[in-house]
Amino acid sequence: MSLRPGIRRVIGSLLFLLSALSPAARGAENFEADLIVYGGTSSGVIAAVQAKQMGKSVIVVGPDKHLGGLSSGGLGYTDTGNKAVIGGLSRDFYHRIWKQYQSPDAWRWQKKSEYGNKGQGTPAIDGENRTMWIFEPHVAEQVFEDYVKEFQIPVHRDEWLDRSKGVKKEGERIRSITMLSGKTYTGKMFIDATYEGDLMAAAGVNYHVGREANSEYGEKWNGVQVGVLHHKHHFGAVKSKISPYVVPGDPKSGVLPRISTDPPGEYGTADKRVQAYCYRWCASNHPENRIPFPKPDGYDPKQYELLVRIFEAGWRETFEKFDDIPNRKTDTNNHGPFSTDNIGMNYDYPEASYERRKEILDEHRQYQQGWLYFVANDPRVPKVVQDEMRKWGLPKDEFKDNGNWPHQIYVREARRMIGQFVMTENELMKKKPTPDSVGMGSYTIDSHNVQRYITPEGYVQNEGDIGVGISPYSIAYGSLVPKKGQCENLVVTVCVSSTHIAFGSIRMEPVFMILGQSGATAAALAIDGNIPVQDVAYTALRERLLKDGQVLEHADSAKPKAEKVFISPESLPGVVVDDEQATLTGEWKSSSAGARYVGSGYRHDNAAKDGQASAEFAAKLPSAGRYEVRISSPPNTNRSSKVAVEVRAADGNHVVYVNQRKSPGNNETFQSLGVFEFAAGKPATVKVSNGNSDGYVVIDAVQWQKK
Repeated sequence: MSLRPGIRRVIGSLLFLLSALSPAARGAENFEADLIVYGGTSSGVIAAVQAKQMGKSVIVVGPDKHLGGLSSGGLGYTDTGNKAVIGGLSRDFYHRIWKQYQSPDAWRWQKKSEYGNKGQGTPAIDGENRTMWIFEPHVAEQVFEDYVKEFQIPVHRDEWLDRSKGVKKEGERIRSITMLSGKTYTGKMFIDATYEGDLMAAAGVNYHVGREANSEYGEKWNGVQVGVLHHKHHFGAVKSKISPYVVPGDPKSGVLPRISTDPPGEYGTADKRVQAYCYRWCASNHPENRIPFPKPDGYDPKQYELLVRIFEAGWRETFEKFDDIPNRKTDTNNHGPFSTDNIGMNYDYPEASYERRKEILDEHRQYQQGWLYFVANDPRVPKVVQDEMRKWGLPKDEFKDNGNWPHQIYVREARRMIGQFVMTENELMKKKPTPDSVGMGSYTIDSHNVQRYITPEGYVQNEGDIGVGISPYSIAYGSLVPKKGQCENLVVTVCVSSTHIAFGSIRMEPVFMILGQSGATAAALAIDGNIPVQDVAYTALRERLLKDGQVLEHADSAKPKAEKVFISPESLPGVVVDDEQATLTGEWKSSSAGARYVGSGYRHDNAAKDGQASAEFAAKLPSAGRYEVRISSPPNTNRSSKVAVEVRAADGNHVVYVNQRKSPGNNETFQSLGVFEFAAGKPATVKVSNGNSDGYVVIDAVQWQKK
């Protein structure tokens, strides 16, 4: 029997309406568990494992296709700090990494004996404690996949939270969260383990983006840091000043790409800028596993004009952060004034729509791949640099479904919750006590550059790069939970409640795993007691955390570490020549481990004791006369006690032996070499060498003061 035309039209209209409805309206799938973890980062996976160990049902859901976030996304040269404070499941992760590398099959491109045992301060492979801290991306990802398989954790991938209307709350509790696909997840507790804090924001929890003013929490290293140059990722690390203009020195010619013309702001003030992102890309120099760097779509060599000028000024540190990981690969990070950090191009990422974020990610990938292609192929790159870069390429056996490029960008900072307790530099530096420890951090307070601007003198400079050494510190439970009255069944384990500069240390992957375990423990206890997360008894939480191997205190955590002192050469009297301006012979390694030094760091000869390393400091003195010559070299017991220093003066050459183990005292940085006569129009030179030394020879700065 055929339907009449009118009935067919009605049915057709109904079918069209049904097809136009959202998946949720059409009866999309619903899922339920005790705990819903949003985000498949390292923190999210560990949180889920802990929940299962406490007898709770759990689902991991999020936009990730690959588990582990940055830990499996290229950051294999782990930023650990003090490894003694890494406990619980975080340490178990690094134990499982160690187990993976016990198999001969794990060493495909390199013998284990050839890799050695390189690491950050301590060995990469700790056989005594059965841990390994440095690894390949695919090995880390396998460990995370093993976790969810072993603990039978459902993982729903490529699911994006509907940020506008996907969070359903009943009073102060999240009832469910719905994805753009229409899938809905109902739980008793929720954890936001994303780098962006999307669930936290959509749930109406207070948060901050950008840098707070120093005055807001009584800090020193927050806010705009114009004039502060800590590491070597600024233009002061280049021997000559660099013009930002298309025609050097001519503002009318226009500004080169990737330099802001906005004023940088006043020192210590707040802004909405966030520190730079980059991909921690993986390189290989094995001929059978190396893909030459591809030329990205839209490649524009003009974007890298600043790099040409840096090379022309003599800068040659391109490969300083090609950090070795197993199988002839690297975890490669930003290094220098114009490197893989895409400064200033991520300011709207934290709050951006998914579409806008994708544009930002694509632009970062294009910039970074273009940087690599430029160094490997542009004829203006020095041959010695280009020849070395061409030995490297993308590894065939990593990130196979993404063009051998990392699937996770390094979101160093996005949103940060303003929760029950705000972690600041004062807690990290022991100026104020930290209540209710749920884990520890210990890595240097570290911010990458935030902006690249034009100085009043007309030169280009970077701003925001900070490095302040600290000892282990506790992290407060209150920094994982929202303020009372905002949301009572949400725990935040990545975008924790902290200031910009405190987050600079907290934001390390081992810490995110620690906080994932502690956050899930608190969520499970809240479920058991049918109470808000803010009301979980700390005594019960602490007892369970200690039982599960978390480290909540450390012998060094009660003692403030001496704050580093960074002395600007321009602030010193007389004529000062920093090690950045010295003429070097032989091999010198950069360092900033000392507590007090001039400029952004100093150099040492790695205790070579071979007489092959020397450094010549040459000054142009304003007039002839008698000058006291002083030398700076951060002291330590491992230094040489007899460093040969030659002062070339008008009346001849004078050799002075310096004991670099001895401190000048009285908070002094320099020690005197003596007073010497210098002639007009002739160079004043000091030469330091490592011949006949009996320890590390260090070079930092030389100062001439007229008497």
